[in-house]
Amino acid sequence: MISVNDFKTGVTIEVDGGIWRVMEFQHVKPGKGAAFVRSKLRNLRTGSVTEKTFRAGEKVAKAQIDNSKMQYLYANGDMHAFMDMETYDQIELPEKNIEYELKFLQENMEVQVIQFQGEVLGVELPNTVVLEVVETDPGIKGDTASGGSKPAKLSTGLSVQVPFFINEGDKLIVNTTDSSYVSRAQ
Repeated sequence: MISVNDFKTGVTIEVDGGIWRVMEFQHVKPGKGAAFVRSKLRNLRTGSVTEKTFRAGEKVAKAQIDNSKMQYLYANGDMHAFMDMETYDQIELPEKNIEYELKFLQENMEVQVIQFQGEVLGVELPNTVVLEVVETDPGIKGDTASGGSKPAKLSTGLSVQVPFFINEGDKLIVNTTDSSYVSRAQ
């Protein structure tokens, strides 16, 4: 059990039959009435996000999540294969469980597979990934880095807004939490 007063970003809890990860939390002490904790939680089974308020000091069950370092191998229809880097065991995940993550996954990429009591919940990506630009309008001489942005389609099918100086074939660093352009890769 864990007290809601000890919430930290990334903590996993069991509430109302679901496995939730704390994304944000705020301790509130109103001038009148009891203190409470307002939190934003993401369901690890469905991916849905909800806001929940707890009374200060309330206890919730802490979920013991196991992370396995795995390598993304290939897609087989709507199933996606991953291999454990230590035991070489393979698992397959349905596309509906990793829809968002597929925008960033490339063959042979290492990821963390999240499991709860043997049930595979999903995939945790690194904070940034390097992807290649496969389609964008050409840069025009005189365009500057601070002059706006244009859409670019990346090797995984993801579209991001990039500065005008980015061209097809460039490798970009992309943030996996909000699908945003970070910089050009060296």
